[in-house]
Amino acid sequence: MLTYPLRRLAISIPTLLFISLAIFFLLNLAPNDPMAQVPLTVPPEVKEKMREALGYGQPLLVQYWKWLVQFFWIEPQVWIDATFGTSLSEGKQRIISWQTRSPVMDIVAQRLPQTLWVVGMSYVVGILIALPIGIYSAYRQYSVFDQVGTFVAMVGYSVPPFFSGVFAIVIFSISLGWFPSIYDTTHQVVDWDSFVFQLRQMIMPVMVLALQTTAQLSRFMRSSMLDNLNQDYVRTARAKGASEWSVVMIHVLRNSMIPVVTVIALGIPSIFGGAIITEQVFKVNGIGQQLIGALYANDLPTVQTLTFMFAFLIVMFNLIADILYGLLDPRIRYD
Repeated sequence: MLTYPLRRLAISIPTLLFISLAIFFLLNLAPNDPMAQVPLTVPPEVKEKMREALGYGQPLLVQYWKWLVQFFWIEPQVWIDATFGTSLSEGKQRIISWQTRSPVMDIVAQRLPQTLWVVGMSYVVGILIALPIGIYSAYRQYSVFDQVGTFVAMVGYSVPPFFSGVFAIVIFSISLGWFPSIYDTTHQVVDWDSFVFQLRQMIMPVMVLALQTTAQLSRFMRSSMLDNLNQDYVRTARAKGASEWSVVMIHVLRNSMIPVVTVIALGIPSIFGGAIITEQVFKVNGIGQQLIGALYANDLPTVQTLTFMFAFLIVMFNLIADILYGLLDPRIRYD
């Protein structure tokens, strides 16, 4: 079992290097200038020195190599320094945002907690709702519950977040006044009242995002359960006198979770990527909004770093999903 993860990690390294190379050169094909946000009153010779200080007067291959060193070597040292109080990264050039003139990873560290609070919570809520719905819909196929669940899932999967988000604001914020329409990222939880306000401002963005997650996963769960409910081992377990709860929740559910695990694992990187549209609708100051702002400002280092982070997470969680296959299904072996 240990050989397979090591082999996959060895394959993942050149894959990630190729992805980073493609991202870097594709983004550099677009017209960009690190001095685009600098006031026009700054003399051209000063701008040129600033470009050279950022390393953008050198060939693309040299810039790419420096970015790799900054991302994989210097930024981890910064994290070690912040955690253990060392000084490994002192005086070293980090990845600098053209828009804010500050290190990109510092901005990511500031915005990531907001994204995890909202998007991460919505993903957990979506999973907790979707799995029981999918299991019961399959067990009671073509029942009223199954048909209602199918209709709700179809609506949730078809309606885009920019519509459902605005619709939720109009109904629950403007008309009823139950929840705030704008997410206050500066709010701090210090007592019970502030905790209640935090919950109130999270409800709408979390439920808008959870609607799509629930719609997708519940259909996968239902389909996978239906594929296993009529298998021979289910009839054998029932013939041996196993209870219906044991048959469905132990025998059928374990095998049915295998394809669902893939969907769940591959959806986790989207948590760190943020919900770009929903964060814009509710003004959540998260990673998704940072990416949109960087695209508008032509902030190449930020776009490049965030895009590669998402690709890295997708590759890693794909590996995790494959490993979980062997834990869920004893028939799968990686030897």
